[in-house]
Amino acid sequence: MQIEKIPGLKTGISTSVQKRVAPEDTALNIGSGSLKDLLATPTLTALMIEAAVKTVEHILPDRYITVGKLVQITHNNPTIQGMTVTVSAKLAEIDHNKLVFEIEAYDELGPISSGIHERIIVNYDTFMEKVNGRCKILEAAVK
Repeated sequence: MQIEKIPGLKTGISTSVQKRVAPEDTALNIGSGSLKDLLATPTLTALMIEAAVKTVEHILPDRYITVGKLVQITHNNPTIQGMTVTVSAKLAEIDHNKLVFEIEAYDELGPISSGIHERIIVNYDTFMEKVNGRCKILEAAVK
């Protein structure tokens, strides 16, 4: 499959996702700190990844998916439980099967985070063959 020939896959496309910060999203609950009322960085990171995935998943051919390769963010401002976080992901670069997203996050008070996220387009079946082959090494070692 030639990535360049996927209709609709082009730089500049974007998607936003929103989430109201609930108790299960806090640093204390996630295990990333002791702050019980503030949005956890891992929760924020998951939202950023979700926005990137949703930007392209509906465009990819059947049996193709993206897998994460790199996440690099700064979490500059706190968001308290009950506030709503909006995350926008924009496809900034396509390099063969590598996709680079620019991501920004806001709450009602303004910007809270920004960064980049890289995803790789793979054939699901081929990818799972590699996963299963890798796991066979472990199975053989356990026997």
